Amino acid sequence: MGVDVARRGFFAELNYQAQQAEKRRRQQVAAAYRAQAAAQREAERARKASDRAVASAARASAAQRAEAQKLAAQMQLEAWAAEVNALNADLAQVYADVDGLLASTLEVDDYVDLEALKITSVEHPPFDPGPLSVPVPPMPQLVYPPEPVYQEPEAPKGLSATFGGRKRHEEAVLATRAAFETAHRGWHEHCTRMHADHMAEFERRRRADQDRLQRLNAAQAAYQHQCRQRETDAEAHNQKVSRFINDLAFDVESAIQDYVGVVLSNSVYPDAFPVSFEHGFDIGSRELVLRVTVPGPDAVPSVKEYRYVRAKDEIVTSALPLKQQKDRYAGAVWQVTLRTLHEIFESDRAGKIRSIALVVSAGRTAPATGLPEEVPLAVVAADRETFLTFDLANVVPHATLTYLGAALSKSPFDLVPADGAGVRVRGR
Repeated sequence: MGVDVARRGFFAELNYQAQQAEKRRRQQVAAAYRAQAAAQREAERARKASDRAVASAARASAAQRAEAQKLAAQMQLEAWAAEVNALNADLAQVYADVDGLLASTLEVDDYVDLEALKITSVEHPPFDPGPLSVPVPPMPQLVYPPEPVYQEPEAPKGLSATFGGRKRHEEAVLATRAAFETAHRGWHEHCTRMHADHMAEFERRRRADQDRLQRLNAAQAAYQHQCRQRETDAEAHNQKVSRFINDLAFDVESAIQDYVGVVLSNSVYPDAFPVSFEHGFDIGSRELVLRVTVPGPDAVPSVKEYRYVRAKDEIVTSALPLKQQKDRYAGAVWQVTLRTLHEIFESDRAGKIRSIALVVSAGRTAPATGLPEEVPLAVVAADRETFLTFDLANVVPHATLTYLGAALSKSPFDLVPADGAGVRVRGR
């Protein structure tokens, strides 16, 4: 059981991401989406312009303040108007999404090409060694200070040599030689220290570069391992997909059930009307039993429009008539019911599923017990042969479900349960 869940989750999530991106791309090119985005951009622009005008009025001199405040007030009104337009555009988009639940899926082929789930080429990120690619700077050439040169004092000449000059010269020579020997000894010791420091730094840099090269080699080895792992994972993934395709071709019950999971995971609903699924398939009867959970009536906005009231300096709402709220929610439930049947049958090109027994429910807190409960709003069974003859682009969903013999809630908005006892596939 755990293996089946893991396998189903793997394929469902993989294809879900790709299909969700595609459906979002479709949404972004829709006119309603563009209008919504434009209104939001205009609201942001107007808000910034208003903020600038208010700031300018605060900085203005007394003579200029009246005119600046007037401009700021005008810009504030424009900001409120843009905000109202943005809110109404959002609202229109939500209503368009909810009202078009069935139409949106008719534009998409729900068949899942499992071969397309295979990884045909593995992309590896380039190897980035970072600082490891930079060698340790080489040692600069060692330059010693100039060696001291002994320069003997000049010997006295003439009379200076006769009157004690020779003795003074000898003393000067001794002093000069002693100073030279001291300087030369200091120079030699200094050069010795320089050489020792140079060799120590050379050895430090050599070891640092050796360590860098070792870490670079380790990083390259790790990168190669990651590349090989990606290749291995891709191969294992493709083998898993191939087994899935093979099992599906040979009518393995779990594979058919997994494929339905992939299809249902691709069914991306708007944020305002999220839907979840539970299903099970029986190979003996070739019937898919499916439970769909839709959000409660409070998920759909009850606002008719937003407007700015200058006297209150605030945005207020007007309520959508209750009948329109009820009609929209009931329409959404009927559309989800037909949409689910359509997506399963359309995706099953091989005809492995002959019939679907479907229950569409909404959750609530039971008034009698205070506990969570699921309220069935639509219970229907449909056979493949009959359903695929319908032109869903031209049907009235409630009429189609009634034609199929479905049990339908008399008031989904009020969460009145449908009586689904005895509902089976039409024509059996």
